[in-house]
Amino acid sequence: MNTDVNLLVISGSMGSGKTTILSEASDLLVRSDIPHAAIDLDWLSVMHPAPDAGGDRLMLEGLAAIWPIYVKAGAERLIVAGVVDHRSDLDDFGRAVPGAVPKICLLKAPKATMHRRLRTREPGLFQRETMRKSSELDDVLARAGAEEFSVDNDDGRSVTDVANEV
Repeated sequence: MNTDVNLLVISGSMGSGKTTILSEASDLLVRSDIPHAAIDLDWLSVMHPAPDAGGDRLMLEGLAAIWPIYVKAGAERLIVAGVVDHRSDLDDFGRAVPGAVPKICLLKAPKATMHRRLRTREPGLFQRETMRKSSELDDVLARAGAEEFSVDNDDGRSVTDVANEV
């Protein structure tokens, strides 16, 4: 297993642009021919009904199960998109990705921007609930201070500029 794995966690509330910036950051690494894996952690926790311990445990177990496959294929770095609201979550990432040296970037956007994005992305049954949760989570993340650095991702910036800053 790799040691000293550079792990970038792109955190933020729903609608902040985590998945979009993850994809663009991966493209920038591809352009520079840097071996890496890029994983949207949200999809590792989708299950109904959710386990008693919630989606976080499921997501971390999934990450731990698939990371060795990426290492075997040659990944040297890992970029993930997911919510980190406590510094103690870094220990969990360390167990899932042995040798991880995680850095957390908090993507920030105005609530109005996140809600506009969510109205487009979540047009169905859970749109209102998702927008409410997005506002609540944004407040939690602002108070938590779990990140090493933050990057503004408002509509006035290009995806490539934001990903470069991340």
